[in-house]
Amino acid sequence: MTRLALVHALAHSVGPINDALARDWPEARRMNLLDDSLSADLAASPAGLDDAMTQRFLALADYAVSAGAQAILFTCSAFGPCIDAVKRRHAALPVLKPNEAMVDEAVALAAARSGPGSVPVGLVATFGPTLQSMPAEFPPAVDLRCALAEGALDALNHGDAARHDALAADAAARLVDAGCGVIALAQFSLARARPVVEARCGVPVLTTVDSAVRALRARLLG
Repeated sequence: MTRLALVHALAHSVGPINDALARDWPEARRMNLLDDSLSADLAASPAGLDDAMTQRFLALADYAVSAGAQAILFTCSAFGPCIDAVKRRHAALPVLKPNEAMVDEAVALAAARSGPGSVPVGLVATFGPTLQSMPAEFPPAVDLRCALAEGALDALNHGDAARHDALAADAAARLVDAGCGVIALAQFSLARARPVVEARCGVPVLTTVDSAVRALRARLLG
């Protein structure tokens, strides 16, 4: 049976990916590793993604592999360079950034919706550092436009999920008004807002959660 390590930097990321796997790949065994100090420390650090942060990610990955993980999925979207270091150390295993499968799908969908050109892709996040690191994961030719759903993460932290979803939809709607034809929800914690965003915006909405599950199944099962 396939054993997956899911590494989280936000507690809100745990539920969405586990729900998606239970729905779409129930046979997979899930191993959840949560260190919610990662996101808090990054937000407070003037050094950003420094070597100390990278070492923490390597330690988590080493532990997951020692426990028998056959693949590692990171659900924290603001730590791309740290995850790249894990990919290099554990090159024999599928190691996925939270966003890479969704980025691939967003690029393909944007191109398909516009014929020979491509429509702009709108990227919505609730955690500011995500919008500093994640745009570099898109191909340079993509017309990427970003929006921060300010206050949404605080709302979710205080148990107001409806406000979180509404603020995410507001941010996505601003991007659609600016011409975006595809919306990408940048964090696993945002996956819960997908129905509200779709209803508000009327364009395809991708989540890191669903894209990641599809990619993991393809890599491990063929």
